[in-house]
Amino acid sequence: MTTNPLLAEWTTPFELPPFDKIEPHHFEVAFQNAMSEARAESDEIAEQSSAPTFENTITALEKSGDQLTKVARTFFNLTSADTNETLQKIERDVAPKLARHSSEMLLNEKLFRRIASLWEQRDTLGLNAEDAKVLERYHKMFQRAGAGLDAAGKARMAEISQRLATLGTQFSQNILKDESDYQLILETEEDRAGLPDFLLTSAAEAARERGHDGKHVITLSRSSIEPFLQFSTNRRLREEAFKAWSARGEGAGETNNEKIITETLALRAEKAKLLGYENFAAFKLEDTMAKTPDSVRDLLTKVWEPAVAQAREEQTKLAEMAASGGENHSIEAWDWRYYSEKVRKAEHDLDEAELKPYLQLENMIQAAFDTATRLFGVTFKELHGIPVYHPDVRVFEVFDSSGKHVGLFLGDYFARPSKRSGAWMTAFRSQHKLDGEIAPIIVNVMNFSKGAPGEATLLTFDDARTLFHEFGHGLHGLLSNVTYPMISGTSVVRDFVELPSQLYEHWLSEPDVLSRFATHYKTGEAMPPELLKKLLAATNFNQGFATVEYTASALMDLELHLLDAPGDLDIASFEEVELDKIGMPDAIKMRHRIPHFQHVFSGDGYSAGYYSYMWSEVMDADAFGAFKEAKDIFDPGVAEKLHDHIYSAGGLPDPEETYIAFRGRPPQIDALLKKRGFAS
Repeated sequence: MTTNPLLAEWTTPFELPPFDKIEPHHFEVAFQNAMSEARAESDEIAEQSSAPTFENTITALEKSGDQLTKVARTFFNLTSADTNETLQKIERDVAPKLARHSSEMLLNEKLFRRIASLWEQRDTLGLNAEDAKVLERYHKMFQRAGAGLDAAGKARMAEISQRLATLGTQFSQNILKDESDYQLILETEEDRAGLPDFLLTSAAEAARERGHDGKHVITLSRSSIEPFLQFSTNRRLREEAFKAWSARGEGAGETNNEKIITETLALRAEKAKLLGYENFAAFKLEDTMAKTPDSVRDLLTKVWEPAVAQAREEQTKLAEMAASGGENHSIEAWDWRYYSEKVRKAEHDLDEAELKPYLQLENMIQAAFDTATRLFGVTFKELHGIPVYHPDVRVFEVFDSSGKHVGLFLGDYFARPSKRSGAWMTAFRSQHKLDGEIAPIIVNVMNFSKGAPGEATLLTFDDARTLFHEFGHGLHGLLSNVTYPMISGTSVVRDFVELPSQLYEHWLSEPDVLSRFATHYKTGEAMPPELLKKLLAATNFNQGFATVEYTASALMDLELHLLDAPGDLDIASFEEVELDKIGMPDAIKMRHRIPHFQHVFSGDGYSAGYYSYMWSEVMDADAFGAFKEAKDIFDPGVAEKLHDHIYSAGGLPDPEETYIAFRGRPPQIDALLKKRGFAS
């Protein structure tokens, strides 16, 4: 019988998953075996006769389930970044099984008693700070999973977890199907009117990949549809494309997500009440920096009011621009980006078509790497000939300033039908020191429109910002320096996790970085100083729109998870009522409408937590000020504190305390309002 490569020892370079040997069918057996092994390990910990100690309970739990972790991380990275029908079928089957497996461990009464006993004795155990934090996280994790409930409550919690896993998987697969099925084929000159060369090039490549050689295709990948909405002079096609983008997850047929959403919300509300919370938002936010729904609403409202006022001023300018060209229609959602581009050109003498030739993907990757080198001393060497899960994936070995191996960084940059939309960072392996120095293997996944064969891939400035954002997450994983997997890398509270990523974006906008790496893809010449100056002067252009688009989604997420009886929800009516209540401008749609809000419904990672980008932004805007005050954006002393207190600390320190240790004081919201142009 052929050995299952997932279960065999991984002899690949750096113990990467053996992608060249893995077939989809290997996962079914691998999951079954790995779950059995993990269950046996946790049962052995629970059933041992020895009195509980930190070593025989907490450390043992941290070392258990290693095989399952390896299989699951490999599988779910594939189902996100390069899936197919076979993998999706396995995903639908395995998701509830994994949830049941997790529940069986977290609801194991004997195991919880051992953890609770250690928790009660914690002050007498001689634990160091990291041990104490890991014990706290285990105790809280078991409690929040329902370990303290009676038998009936535990049984119901297990049922809820399994059902939520199934619903989240189906939600995500429905969105991917809507996105991969849609293509706007541009047949005529009228269809292509107004589109710049860089977009036509990427649209031709998208057409070639989909079997339409010689034509042009716009997809629902953000890096394809957003520039189309910016530049297309064909208002009918802009409307068609925008409505398809906006309607993901709510069309007729099997990919409609309405029932999935209402059942998900009802189950989350029930789970919260079983655990003694008024609603799911109260439950979820207790374990964050924000703590309460009122704190979240207070932050979002402080930003919402000036943002709406500015967005309405922006809309007036767009209408004036349309009228100046003889267009007297009202500004609709599919018009905003188009006329906004014209206003930006008029006010700042800047347009995306002029800017994009200077933003080559390769150079932006090198800019992100160079920034990390100058801040933290790490360097990157590209490796070739290593098996990866898709030919587009690139592998880089990361070294510290002394030349020591830090980890591997994988970059997967291009959109394809087999990849879900968006951009994210994840790990094939997290850093820890339980069994020697275990180096991390981190991957960044993007959805940029690919250039033609042999041609440079060009980015918008927003694309480049996304690359820096995700690389900030990547560094958070790569620079981690802790003992336990439980608190490694990005394993921090949800509204702190975006700080390292959003903070890293700031360096992209600095002349010291752009002047070196923003070079023309044909001539190699640096971006002209006057163009760079115009780019930086336009930083806050259209910020009212961007803030409203995001904040409306964050407020909607909060309100959904405050509902008492969400099972009766009419999604479309709820959206309409809530947006009317907050005064949403008609010409702006939420960045994520409910039917395709993957942050919230493809799992519960950001459920009642989408606000966290803005919570972290209060910190990141304030944190970058430390470098400005030092008058050096690469100041060694500030960079060292940033490394020690933020990027390498994982989930060990309290987030508020570690921020103060870095900055010398708590963050101030004024920095956020100033960054977004809402305060002077």
